[in-house]
Amino acid sequence: MIRAHVTTAVLVLVAGFIAFDAGASDPLNPYGAVPMLALGSGMAAAGAHCAAPPPK
Repeated sequence: MIRAHVTTAVLVLVAGFIAFDAGASDPLNPYGAVPMLALGSGMAAAGAHCAAPPPK
C-alpha cells in the first residue's frame, strides 16, 4: 500500500517538473541548432572536449 503512494507521488512530481520545464523554456529552433553530425561540412569543432590535448 505504501509503495503505491510513493510511486504515485514520484510520478506526479516528475510530470510536474516536466510540465514546468516545458512551459518555462523557449521553443526549440531546429534551424539555429548545431548539426548532430558535421562530417565533411567544413565546420570546425567547437566546445570543450576532455580528450583534447592542452594547447602548447
